Amino acid sequence: MQTDVAGLPPEIAEQAADWIVLLSYGTPAERKQARAEFEAWQQRDPSHAEAAARLHSVLGRMDDIRAATDGRTEPAQAALKSGLQTKQRMRRAVTVGLSALCLVLAGWLATQAFPPAALTADLRTASGEWQSHVLEDGTRLTLAGGSAVNLHFSAERRSIELVDGNILIDVAHDAARPFVVDTAEADIRALGTRFIVDRHRDTTTLSMLESDTLVRTAHGKDHLIVHAGQRLRIDGDGLGTIETVNQERLESAWNRHQLVVSARPVPQILDELDRYHSGRIFYDADQLQDIRMTAVLPLEDTGQALQLLANSVPGLRIRRLTPYLVMVDRPAGDH
Repeated sequence: MQTDVAGLPPEIAEQAADWIVLLSYGTPAERKQARAEFEAWQQRDPSHAEAAARLHSVLGRMDDIRAATDGRTEPAQAALKSGLQTKQRMRRAVTVGLSALCLVLAGWLATQAFPPAALTADLRTASGEWQSHVLEDGTRLTLAGGSAVNLHFSAERRSIELVDGNILIDVAHDAARPFVVDTAEADIRALGTRFIVDRHRDTTTLSMLESDTLVRTAHGKDHLIVHAGQRLRIDGDGLGTIETVNQERLESAWNRHQLVVSARPVPQILDELDRYHSGRIFYDADQLQDIRMTAVLPLEDTGQALQLLANSVPGLRIRRLTPYLVMVDRPAGDH
């Protein structure tokens, strides 16, 4: 069967176009009447209910896009308003409007995947992309998906600025030039070889695989030596508490591009997966906060990872609004 807007059958797509116009414009009283008629239309046929669900997805994204683009949804609004004198012209306007909305959404997703500072970085990876580089001094640098770094090498110092993301560093020995990883929260000076640095949402996490590092907060007031098998988080409040990690398990998960979690809240897991998803994963943290999971999830296939979560948590619902936008929730009564 031929399909039209949003993959709907042509006749249903035409009715859906009418509803978008009726629900978006007119006086408050007209919109209230349209809402009542829309509810009745949904109940008349299962295909109507499916179309309604897709319309809710489109209209619901407007608030997110408006906030993320400083309220600039004029292209979509203008297209929707243009030429409403006949139903045919209204439908054509909606089709153009949805296309404009997709363009705005694509631009917003691009800024989410690559903040401005990341776009100009010396090295960067897209979501789901992993890269390894041998630097001029022989140091091996591996970037996980969604990472960005700048390189600052001189005759006196070797420095990597981690703008965002997750990197593994195997430092080449050079007694004359110290090796330092800089983030907005910390300066990490290598005293040995292998370690992982992760920066996300104003927090830097250091995980030591071999030897030691000297960690200083960005303001320079606090410092600490972190040894192999230890993990330290640094944020705006300073140095956190050192935790113990299994180096072999951590490195194995890195090499296999896996996320290994033990009794972690589902929102934290989704937050990690969001970094590797080509788009955005939306969820209500308060609704899911009390659910904890222990799992090994693939980072190169976030769709599979989300399905594994859904299979493991009763009532967890995964809705793919588009190939790039995913909604995760747990409806009341499905616990």
